[in-house]
Order: sequence, then structure tokens, then C-alpha cells
Amino acid sequence: MVENTDEMTRRARLDAVLDRQDIFDCLQRISRGIDRFDRALFLSGYHPDAIIDAGGLVADPERVYDHGRELHEHGQEATLHHLHNHSCELAGETAHSETYFFYVGRNRDGTNWQAGGRYLDRLECRAGRWKVVFRYTVMEWSGELPTVAVPLFENVADLHRNGVPCRDDRDPSYRRPLLNRRAVTVPADARALSTPDAAKRSAGD
Repeated sequence: MVENTDEMTRRARLDAVLDRQDIFDCLQRISRGIDRFDRALFLSGYHPDAIIDAGGLVADPERVYDHGRELHEHGQEATLHHLHNHSCELAGETAHSETYFFYVGRNRDGTNWQAGGRYLDRLECRAGRWKVVFRYTVMEWSGELPTVAVPLFENVADLHRNGVPCRDDRDPSYRRPLLNRRAVTVPADARALSTPDAAKRSAGD
């Protein structure tokens, strides 16, 4: 029996969707791995023979992680690597992708650093796993953001009862199951927390 051409096309499209999802999951592991200082997670996104071009740092994944952690640990209290627009070209066991990124770092001197750019990745599927074999980080712009308090999170006594943000496996994102430990709390006047200036006024500034 000859398989219906439409059904074959549909299966091919579904396979492509699954490949693209696996590829984006791979890229997300890399970003989360450096933000949480999770070495194994970061390396899980790269084949061992991969090369990463990250500006002043061009090396294999292990050395890039070790030096990247060192510079972020020294310079920033926290970092967030956001992934946005993503396109992916599949060609058998090879793929090329372009992913826009937005980076924000809370510097240890109290300033906030931001940057935007693109990750250009070549990936290969080996033993059924998509991983990066070459990454070129294209930096488009960078600058500083003013420090502004977020009123909803200011002066909250039990703010971190559900977990203190950490750059290791003590971070609440690793907790299983993730359960609430805080009492139900509703502000008397939510409008008072709608602008940063409100926090200053409530503190008597």
C-alpha cells in the first residue's frame, strides 16, 4: 500500500516542528545554565567539540562556561539572558538558527547593565540530540539602566519565604514540588503601589 502523499507531508512537518522545539529547548538550557551557574545544564546545550565566539572569549564550552561564570560572579549580583525572535533552518542532521537576545545584569556597584544582540548557531543532531557546534554572538548595542525600585516588592517582610533567588541549585526554580509558603496578602490600596515614587513617599523620602 502506497502511503498518502498528504500524510507523508504532514509527518515531515510534524518532525520539523519537533526538531525546532528541541533546538529552542537546547538554546534555553544554555541561557538558564549561565544565569543559574549550572555548569551541567549549560554544557548540555553544546557538543563537546563546539566552539563559542563571545567577543573577547573564543573557546570550547567548558572554558567559556568557567570564564563566563568568573566574570559574572565578579561583576554582577544577578543576570538574565532573555531569548526572543527565533528562526531556524533545518537541513537533515544540521540546523542554522538566529535568536535575538536581551541581556540585563545587576552590577555589584548598584548599576544595571543591558545589552541586545543575536546568537547565530549551527547545530547538529547526534545520537538523536540537537546541540550547538558553533555559536557566534553578535552584539548590537549595550548601555546602562537607571536603578528604580519596584513598589510591589519593596518593604515586604516575608518576600523570600518561597525561596531566595540564587545562582545555584538552592534557587526556588529547582524545588520540587514548588509550593506556596506565604500567607495570602492583599494590599489595602493597590494604586499606591503603581509607581516607583509611591515607594519613596511611603518611606518618608
